[in-house]
Amino acid sequence: MLNNVIESIQYSESAFYRYITANDTGATGAHQAGFYIPKCAARLLFDTLGVKGENKSRFVKIKWQDDFETESRFIYYGQGTRNEYRITRFGRNFPFFGDDNIGDLLVLVKQSEEDYRGYVLETAEEIEGFFSYFNLSPDSNNQLIETQREITPDERILQLYQEFVERYATFPETRVMAEGARQCYETAYSRSVGEKLSNPDKVLLNWIHSEYELFRLLEDKIYSFVRTTPFPSLDAFIRSANEMLNRRKARAGKSLEHHLASLFRSNELVFEEQAVTEMNKKPDFLFPGGEFYHNMVFPIDGITVLGAKTTCKDRWRQIISEADRVDEKYLFTLQPGISSNQLREMEEARVKLVVPQSHIEYFPEEYREKIGSLKTFISMVKSKQDNIYKRFIMI
Repeated sequence: MLNNVIESIQYSESAFYRYITANDTGATGAHQAGFYIPKCAARLLFDTLGVKGENKSRFVKIKWQDDFETESRFIYYGQGTRNEYRITRFGRNFPFFGDDNIGDLLVLVKQSEEDYRGYVLETAEEIEGFFSYFNLSPDSNNQLIETQREITPDERILQLYQEFVERYATFPETRVMAEGARQCYETAYSRSVGEKLSNPDKVLLNWIHSEYELFRLLEDKIYSFVRTTPFPSLDAFIRSANEMLNRRKARAGKSLEHHLASLFRSNELVFEEQAVTEMNKKPDFLFPGGEFYHNMVFPIDGITVLGAKTTCKDRWRQIISEADRVDEKYLFTLQPGISSNQLREMEEARVKLVVPQSHIEYFPEEYREKIGSLKTFISMVKSKQDNIYKRFIMI
């Protein structure tokens, strides 16, 4: 529990601690229905201080011990002779108003305007560890803990991952996963649209890495039962393992397509995903789209076909027959390096390889100049669309 408290405070806006007293529990006979909060911690509850002569309050959800929630009330009593702040409404079965809780340490953590965490440290070891970690005097009480240090982008993205994972009890669609990973990355590292235009290769790899980390956290949550629940049979274990592996493979392939599509849109390319060509074939990306591919008046040199595969060593031939009208096709892959024999066969089949710029150095030296980066591919398609597609639609 102490570790949970420390981590929660590290990612918070502010936090407050105080010992639970006999008055809080009602042991003195003067129970005031809730925890007293001193004026020094008023901003933990409200944006502005209370005004004498007026009462004000608001309701918030507080998650206690990372386990259960209360719909509690922050209230300022300013009328009559009163001038104090309290937290009230914990429900009948709130477990920390017992006589045994006198002397426990209450910690209230504000993570956002609507997100509060409450903790009660009950053992001497936990309380001493709390005071030691935050370098607090053992006799201090009723104090704010300032947490306004700047959170690093690496810390922020982990926080954003956790917020995403908490929203799902089952795996969301691959498109939602990919979009969530991009949002986490761009929010944490303050990335702009400009980077997608100037360095799409690097952006793509960062998105893919972010989604891998996000998916791993979600997988750990959803499949947590595997660590605690025995399988009834070996067959059940194998079925579960195969389900996990197949989900990983399917997600990896689709996520690459989703991230590429997002970059193409950011670069204002006109394209269609899974457009139908001959024999119901569906290339991953067709620029500018199926309508133009089937329009025999549209110049064929204005059509670009791109396949996307995380690995392509044994699968690159699949794209050859996906659009018969286009002789030269492009294939994007994340695979860092393919043999000279494979590259020669691709060249003979008029398949041009596109990889992230940083991967080109892993390919045989004699082929590196023939391999395109994502940025050069986008520039090539954009040039085609400026010179052919846009003129055609204006006719």
